[in-house]
Amino acid sequence: MVSRMFRLVTEVDKERRNLLRTRLRETNTAASSVLRSLRGTPHEREFPLHVWVLDDAGALAGGLVGHTWATWLHVTYLWVDGRHRGSGLGSALLDEAEHTARTERGCAAARVETWDFQAPDFYAKRGYDVMSVIPDYPPGITEYTLVKRWG
Repeated sequence: MVSRMFRLVTEVDKERRNLLRTRLRETNTAASSVLRSLRGTPHEREFPLHVWVLDDAGALAGGLVGHTWATWLHVTYLWVDGRHRGSGLGSALLDEAEHTARTERGCAAARVETWDFQAPDFYAKRGYDVMSVIPDYPPGITEYTLVKRWG
């Protein structure tokens, strides 16, 4: 039960969200020597990492959207147009992102979340290990978190 001194508010508020994020970051940094050690280094912030495949006409044939942070590559989206699946474009996108993360950004590992009907087998074949399985997220679908460590 919440005291009468407080009131719960359910609304989207970007200013409060940003303040909450800042305060949580400060609390986490104070509590973790690992997060404190990231301060002032290139790994302190998230840096976008995007890789695109365009066809001869310049249309999007596939792409990977992710970011690097704290020596990790996080693959957020990887998609290949149905007409080009099985051609190696997905592997090429992932290879390029991993190469950039390792050689240009000093990353030591990568992670991705994917659903059972998407690509857990694709990532497993590319050296990723299943770290977690969440059944019914959303209902009727299983989500996988996979990780790949380099070196």
